Amino acid sequence: MTRINELLEGKIILEERHSEYNGTLSVVKDLLFGTYIVGGGLPQSGGLAKKIWRMSLGEVKKIKPHTEEALIVGLGGGGIAGVLRKNYPYINITGVDIDSTMVDLGKKYLKLDAHNVDIHIQDAEVFIDSEIKRKHKYDLVCFDTYVGDSFPERFTQAKFVAKIKKILSTDGLAVFNRLYGPEDRAAAHKFFRTLEKVFSRVDAVYPVANVMYIVS
Repeated sequence: MTRINELLEGKIILEERHSEYNGTLSVVKDLLFGTYIVGGGLPQSGGLAKKIWRMSLGEVKKIKPHTEEALIVGLGGGGIAGVLRKNYPYINITGVDIDSTMVDLGKKYLKLDAHNVDIHIQDAEVFIDSEIKRKHKYDLVCFDTYVGDSFPERFTQAKFVAKIKKILSTDGLAVFNRLYGPEDRAAAHKFFRTLEKVFSRVDAVYPVANVMYIVS
């Protein structure tokens, strides 16, 4: 796409980088969604992805108006962190992501540093295991680990989901993002049944083409 065509479409690619984990990452700026990061053909941070989390965490705030400790599993470029910081100005936010390239782009283009996040570049399960070991608890866990349109299979297993439960405080909540297009619904429903085996309550919110499972 030429620069002129980009301008005519109201969309500009600000930068492209190769990621070991997400392939080509593109930072896009357009008139409708602002600046966001695309990987695997889908918005990964900012833009529509941020809108989805804004809607979902708005529902969470109705349930849990006050919270002190939040963990973002799949920090990405920091879109979720921005929503959390706006909803809970004094919250302590920890973010873990295996992809340092995505995080670097978030710092450069999405103001990730402004959200005061304790960032860990690490495999999510390794990090969660360490939190279990030191008995650290979170009031809210936001889980968004898509690589393009793929959700890692190991994160769908009941054994792993039980680890998320172990790091929640007594009245803590976790929110899992799943795609919910026609081709994604069978997998989303299967994951819902897995969540029901681990948590006593599972609610669903349906923003845009996603389903967000809120569990406690």
